Amino acid sequence: MRRLIAIASLALVATPVAMAGTLDGRWDATVKIQGNEIPFRIDFSGEGQDFVATLFDGDLKVTSTSGRLEREDLVADFGHYLTRVKAHLKDGRLEGRVEGRFERDKYIAPYEFHAHRHVDAPASSGKVPEIGGHWVIPIKSPKGETSWRFIVRQNGPEVAASILRVDGDTGTLSGSYHDGKFVVSHFSGSRPLLLEITPRGDGTLSISPRGAFTAKDALVAYRPEAANAKGLPKPADFNSHTTIKDPNAVFSFRFPDLDGKVVSNSDSRFQDKVIVAVVTGTWCPNCHDEAQYLVQLHRKYRDRGLEVVALDFEEPEQQEDGLTRARAFIKKYGVEYPYLVAGAPVEMWEKVPQANNLNSWPTTLFIGRDGKVKSIHAGFASPASGEYHRQLKEEFAATVERLLDEGKTASR
Repeated sequence: MRRLIAIASLALVATPVAMAGTLDGRWDATVKIQGNEIPFRIDFSGEGQDFVATLFDGDLKVTSTSGRLEREDLVADFGHYLTRVKAHLKDGRLEGRVEGRFERDKYIAPYEFHAHRHVDAPASSGKVPEIGGHWVIPIKSPKGETSWRFIVRQNGPEVAASILRVDGDTGTLSGSYHDGKFVVSHFSGSRPLLLEITPRGDGTLSISPRGAFTAKDALVAYRPEAANAKGLPKPADFNSHTTIKDPNAVFSFRFPDLDGKVVSNSDSRFQDKVIVAVVTGTWCPNCHDEAQYLVQLHRKYRDRGLEVVALDFEEPEQQEDGLTRARAFIKKYGVEYPYLVAGAPVEMWEKVPQANNLNSWPTTLFIGRDGKVKSIHAGFASPASGEYHRQLKEEFAATVERLLDEGKTASR
């Protein structure tokens, strides 16, 4: 009997230790950017070399490309973003750092990382303002924009929001209403951001950004009808922001792929084909959004005569380091079309000289079977932008189908 009691006592002692060593499940985490704590969700599963971390862009999952969990130490790599999470489990909490490049001109740096087991937040009490729908934010951006779109989906105190610019959007920032304001945030391997959204008595919203970018003064958002009544400028037109200098000229490119093989528009694979050429960079989160859709578009229409080609601009240190992020990017998204290394981001205007006002990442050019540019779309609205994303997919598919059909008619 004493032996049985002793065995039971050992089991009771061992169980908490074993449970403490597993990270499986949902964790509430923060990353500290420019002195601001950005909350986000991270899920863990597995152990050893099978350890997987998952970040979230709204309902979209972003899984690690590799990872390991040994005792209380974890490493999770999101190689397609060149982002790494390293942490140590102590007293039920994770403490560590996030390494990553969150802006094109900033090198990888460690950012403080903290996490604890998920705890449901207390429900908001009192009346919750209704802010769901579309808004317009007046802004003067370096790209010549005079306003941005602000898109909010609301379910009671819970909201999902996104700022849509000419480049693309911020991804889905999620959060809820407390103490007179909505606080929403996002981190899915890139573009960490937090917004404090305060409804004002005049029907506008005061928006204070923290994280990947900040503003000297709070942004103000207006309902579209109020913005029109005040004569505020409209957001940029994605289809006229960038134009082609000579619509009668053949669009030309000649760059090496990641293995050094030179690919040119004069190659046989591109002759008599409709081409979607995208100016892109794997450091650009909106380019990640677009690549996942272009993979689908390519697979759907390639048998009918569509070719997709990426003109990829990577930082010099990435080119010197074997283009590790670009290779992980291609593998992660299953890219089957040519990815050509066109140069460094600052060389974009030199290497793609045929376009006017080319300043959006990504920028997509639709080229007919005759080799001439038929239309250009600036930026990419991801699923975070709701109906703008649906409209974009319809527009891209319709443009490709029209050019495919036009080519057949001309051939006949």
